[in-house]
Amino acid sequence: MEQVAFITTLVGILAIVNPLGAIPVFLSLTGDRSQTEARSIARITGIAVGLVLLISSWAGEGLLAFFGIGIPSFRAGGGLLILLMAIAMMHAKQSRAKRSPEEEDADSDKEDVAVVPLAIPLLAGPGAISLVVVESQRAEGLPDRLLISFCIVVVAAVVWMTLRLAEPIGKRLGVTGLNIATRIMGLLLSAIGIQMIAEGLQQLFPGLA
Repeated sequence: MEQVAFITTLVGILAIVNPLGAIPVFLSLTGDRSQTEARSIARITGIAVGLVLLISSWAGEGLLAFFGIGIPSFRAGGGLLILLMAIAMMHAKQSRAKRSPEEEDADSDKEDVAVVPLAIPLLAGPGAISLVVVESQRAEGLPDRLLISFCIVVVAAVVWMTLRLAEPIGKRLGVTGLNIATRIMGLLLSAIGIQMIAEGLQQLFPGLA
């Protein structure tokens, strides 16, 4: 994997996970917790995000083969999902693919919010899983797969640090700053989604090329 491709993969995963966008949700779910509990939740969330994406990276293609789903179809469908999420992000909104209104209402009843809903589906949601599966399928050999795994570990560490510092970051950036960051991430994701759709359609319909 070339250096440019490595950076592109890292930025793409980081954009779709979007830890800055999770800060308001994290603060609302941990507002009545002690600082020690909030930091513990941040750490567990980062670990869960890393594990979910690593498992998807290494086992996702085999799981698709088990269900008879081709990579071109998955690439086109995943690209469409990422594009829809990007459009929601450019409007500074959470995509329904991440959290439904029913899940938001149920959050207050959950004692442990680190894994659900923070890690899944807010951060490591369907879009992020789709992206790492597609990127892993593109990998040429074990070194490329290990680099993708390294990207995932870096993103998980960023999630942990971002949530650990959620309160000062939220105060520093404010609602406007967080919305601007979310829109920028959405713009990057829209390009990734369109590229995935185009590649999937070209493989499904070679005549389009």
